[in-house]
Amino acid sequence: MKRILWISLIQITVFLSLLQDANAQERRSFYSGVRCQGMGGACLAVTNDETALLVNPAALGKLRDFYGTMFDPELEFGYNTYGMYKEQSFSNPFTLEDVVGALDKKRSSYYHAKAQVFPSFVARNFGIGLYGNYLLDAEMSGDGSTINTYYRNDLAFVLGFNFRFLDGRAKLGFNTKLISRIEVSDPALSATGPLDYSTIASEGVGLSTDVALMLTAPWTFLPTVTAVLRDVGDTKFDSASGVRMSTTNRPNLVKQDLDVAAALFPIHTNNVRSSWTVEYRGLLTSADEPDKAKLLHAGLEMNFGDVFFLRGGYNQRYWTAGFELASERFQWQLATYGEEVGTADTPKEDRRYTFKFAFRF
Repeated sequence: MKRILWISLIQITVFLSLLQDANAQERRSFYSGVRCQGMGGACLAVTNDETALLVNPAALGKLRDFYGTMFDPELEFGYNTYGMYKEQSFSNPFTLEDVVGALDKKRSSYYHAKAQVFPSFVARNFGIGLYGNYLLDAEMSGDGSTINTYYRNDLAFVLGFNFRFLDGRAKLGFNTKLISRIEVSDPALSATGPLDYSTIASEGVGLSTDVALMLTAPWTFLPTVTAVLRDVGDTKFDSASGVRMSTTNRPNLVKQDLDVAAALFPIHTNNVRSSWTVEYRGLLTSADEPDKAKLLHAGLEMNFGDVFFLRGGYNQRYWTAGFELASERFQWQLATYGEEVGTADTPKEDRRYTFKFAFRF
């Protein structure tokens, strides 16, 4: 049994590393955090904090205690964002009307800005939280006529449960997210037309559910495999019109999808241990993605006494890195990663930098 599992993990890793194929559309998940991004975007099998509620509800069964996160702002900007601001300052990095002047100064440069918060309470097998984010990706065409625009503003109430079986070796988790979404998704938005969200955005409320299974073998390194079925039955934002905007336009349907991952957890000394993981996202919708490299993630984390953490990984062809300094009440995290915003034939990296501070009790 042990030999079969090791052979399967090696085969999966080799198979995924050979998958290459050619969509200039960035892939965006509902939630991605600084720890994940520092580890190559791979966190399904290794998450063990409040983010499990969003990332992998089965991992709620890994929590050793209960705690709450009261204040945890997370900010993220792309490599070009600062240069654009220097060319043309703007007051709100998430408002297209404010940013359009900078986009015009730096045509054909990819702009990225994100902010999110997730106050929450989690315990073993249970979690509850409120999630909010702002996200703006934009790029003005070379002739200045159109803007490839994606904007998202989510407010979500999240509830999660997990059930443990076989002394915790098997975990089955669920979450439910009630999401109010405002969205703009237009690859050719007119640069001379209306740019205010009250005119160009869609808005709606949707109910989303994820189901996750995690299996851990009671062997050295605790080999773990997990799968998360996201947006079960598809997520439609077609309820409760006019909650935050007066519009009949609805955000895009989010298709049901499946993410899978495997991980190992070596213990090196009493105060040093590590996590190694590989992850493949979008198994059910991979046929819609010409560039299969966008689906592959791998990462590692070195943990020094649960105080200092070093992270690195591979995300969509590009390196990632991060570190964390943690105490009983406070947490500081930094990460940088490369996001693929081009195609397999003409890859284009958007290097990003993200920071998080959290206060817990």
